[in-house]
Amino acid sequence: MKVLFVNEPGVHALLTMEACVPLMRDTLRSLSAGDAVLPLRTKVGLPDGSGVLGLMPGYLGEPESFGVKVLSVMPGNHGTQFDSHQGVVMLFGVEHGEPLAILDATAITAIRTAAVSGVATKLLAREDAGDLAILGSGVQARTHLEAMRIARKIRRVRVASKELERAKAFAERESKKHAISVEPVASAREAVTGADIICTCTSSREPVLSGEWISPGAHINAVGSSVPSARELDTAAVKRSRLYVDRRESTVNEAGDFLIAKREGVIDDDHIVGEIGEVLIGRLAGRRSPEEVTLFKSLGIAVEDVASARHIYEKAKKTKTGRFLEFGGSRHAND
Repeated sequence: MKVLFVNEPGVHALLTMEACVPLMRDTLRSLSAGDAVLPLRTKVGLPDGSGVLGLMPGYLGEPESFGVKVLSVMPGNHGTQFDSHQGVVMLFGVEHGEPLAILDATAITAIRTAAVSGVATKLLAREDAGDLAILGSGVQARTHLEAMRIARKIRRVRVASKELERAKAFAERESKKHAISVEPVASAREAVTGADIICTCTSSREPVLSGEWISPGAHINAVGSSVPSARELDTAAVKRSRLYVDRRESTVNEAGDFLIAKREGVIDDDHIVGEIGEVLIGRLAGRRSPEEVTLFKSLGIAVEDVASARHIYEKAKKTKTGRFLEFGGSRHAND
């Protein structure tokens, strides 16, 4: 039995942002239509609190896919040679349960997270939105710039990071890559003032975006926090926003941006308008006016990884790329 192994460069070659945005749109639609099985993620934390190992299994009905992501999250890696998110996505056959592919999770996470934000931005941002603020300068900041340029015609980009030098390095690199002008700024407030699309892509455990800074009509993609004890948005920002999520069950159990505001008694579960997939299938309305602030809280869910893995697997077979190696799991005829 042969299993496909794809490293980080291979994932980027086989899963482009242009392909992943419509792939994630279809995946979220299937999830909200009930064509998926998605338990909450299981986590094991290191005793000193420096990192977490997460297990994220899922099943998707169309195309029928079955798999799991195992991912370490190490916030202390920022500024080192290691990414903060590392692991593997494993794809299995639905009929016999055989392993089909073992893929780099860092690259898949980077691409599909931003692609989902791209779907949300297409649905919720104003049609004329194009003034983009990115908070953070890491992997997700890079892929979100790419996804936002697919979702809307971006005319201005500002980036703020914990250290101005990181913002400057990001701006120089991405300006050359995309042939656009990315402006490094000294503060999050300076970045978001007047912006109509805001992406928070940080590892911060405390708010980096204040509600009083947000302009009327802005759309926000909040992607950095995925635990109940950390948040990127303050309570005022969440309260004034019309809140959409990737999955409601995950949000009420894991999203610190929502849960901390709820614990403070400012909002309740009804503050969640619904899932992005519900907008896609016509069950919910999206933006209602040019002035309202919309917020997409992204946690990242396993069906996004499984769908990405299936896409990579099928494309690798079709293009005869990737590395297929002999692996265990099949019975020999003389056993």
